[in-house]
Amino acid sequence: MPAQPHPPLPPALVRRKVTVPLADGTPALFHSFDGLVDGREHLALGLGPQPADGIPLVRMHSECLTGDVFGSQRCDCGPQLEEALQRIGTAGGYVLYLRQEGRGIGLYAKLDAYALQDRGLDTYAANRHLHQPEDARDYRCAAQMLVALGVTRIRLLSNNPDKAEQLAQHGIEVIERVPTGVFLTAHNHAYLSAKVRFGSHDLDIDDTAP
Repeated sequence: MPAQPHPPLPPALVRRKVTVPLADGTPALFHSFDGLVDGREHLALGLGPQPADGIPLVRMHSECLTGDVFGSQRCDCGPQLEEALQRIGTAGGYVLYLRQEGRGIGLYAKLDAYALQDRGLDTYAANRHLHQPEDARDYRCAAQMLVALGVTRIRLLSNNPDKAEQLAQHGIEVIERVPTGVFLTAHNHAYLSAKVRFGSHDLDIDDTAP
């Protein structure tokens, strides 16, 4: 069944645009915003050329301090971010960097969930044990950001169908969902397997440890 539209979101505005060279020298146009419904400091990074058909490739990347900054192998977040910066830098589009650590439950709660995973719980069961949502991420701000950027049709770089569904509910047309790579390690197999079994992520992994 198609996603049902939600009431219109209040408009957000681009607050500031600043060009920042990334580690490989690629220029990224950082956008900040006013009027985002959750009041957080989300960012949009404009990368690459203008797509010939005007439809940008977009990655909605939820902040992961442990993976993005420290290179943790317990998840696939760091490699996914690196992949997104490279692919969008070639294709043209945006990385929306969303301040939703730990699938929206925060950094400390995420570390608490890691401790429970060390005792045998999967990532979703660990969140429930902490009386947290399995996935608390809300992509209304991402839709607001895209509209503020003048974008209503995208190609979405994601293995997660929930992202496309939430965007559609808020007026963003996802004309294609482009899969990311599978960044499997000995430390994140259970995590990725749980995303397939409980989160319906499109990941081609077997059910045995690597």
